[in-house]
Amino acid sequence: MHPKSPTRTRRALALRATAVAVAVVALASGCADDAAQRGYLPGYSDGEVTNQTGRITDLWVGSWIAALAVGVITWGLMLWCVAAYRKRRDDHRLPVQTRYHMPLEIMYTIVPTLMVLVLFFYTNRDMTAILDTTSEEPDVSIQVIGKQWSWDFNYLDDDVYETGQQLLDPGSQTAEDEIDGEPGTSQNLPTLYLPVGERVEFIVDSRDVIHSFWIPAFLFKMDMIPGRTNSFQVVPEREGTYAGKCAELCGEFHSGMLFNVQVVDRAEYDAQMAELAARGQTGELGLELNRQQHGEFTVEETTPEVEG
Repeated sequence: MHPKSPTRTRRALALRATAVAVAVVALASGCADDAAQRGYLPGYSDGEVTNQTGRITDLWVGSWIAALAVGVITWGLMLWCVAAYRKRRDDHRLPVQTRYHMPLEIMYTIVPTLMVLVLFFYTNRDMTAILDTTSEEPDVSIQVIGKQWSWDFNYLDDDVYETGQQLLDPGSQTAEDEIDGEPGTSQNLPTLYLPVGERVEFIVDSRDVIHSFWIPAFLFKMDMIPGRTNSFQVVPEREGTYAGKCAELCGEFHSGMLFNVQVVDRAEYDAQMAELAARGQTGELGLELNRQQHGEFTVEETTPEVEG
């Protein structure tokens, strides 16, 4: 003989557990502050940094909400099973012995497959939009070159360049060295200037080993692989100063491979381009291997490479 299963009691417990899980998720999402609503990603309350940060934040937060909902339901069902099927003190009979349950087996296969397909759909949709470099013409094209252990920026439309030098001791930087009080920036780092409200195409290359071009506030990074050119487009929408860094371990002084980003209006951007030209930094820096970091470059190392 088998014990009678308290079906109604179990159903009531399941419904209560589900209701509690839904209430917890709703309460957590409704009472969260701005940082929590952004999934604790970098961001600002006065607007999005680029035209893509909102999309990336939505994908990140949506993925975490889906994972939390699945986790809460799973934990709830586990606790319900522990409570509903626990051994009673006065019950010495064996429970029903089953080898398999076909409907449950089918559910175990279909539900995870649907979850993966949904995540894949939204990820593919957003990544396709972020990496789209063909539907719109850029207003500004900038080639970013990673090198051990700093950065070169070729402003292709203005035919000028900026070159950076390795920061030997990142730990020596203080708050006084920061630009506009932004952590991670320094007066001793190369600065990448971007015009606000204009579409910028980044063309990223490496001069030696694998690097990764990363502006944390942009919520996006792009690998820089020797012999391969990658690119992406973005529209900076918030003026300000931001920190940039290499996100790929690239050697002994990887920690000092930092740069500043300043999103400015068109007038200031043009003024910065004119200043680079006035310094004689015209043309483009090439991809020839060059590990010299301090002191004056030789003529061969700094001779601009102009196509045509």
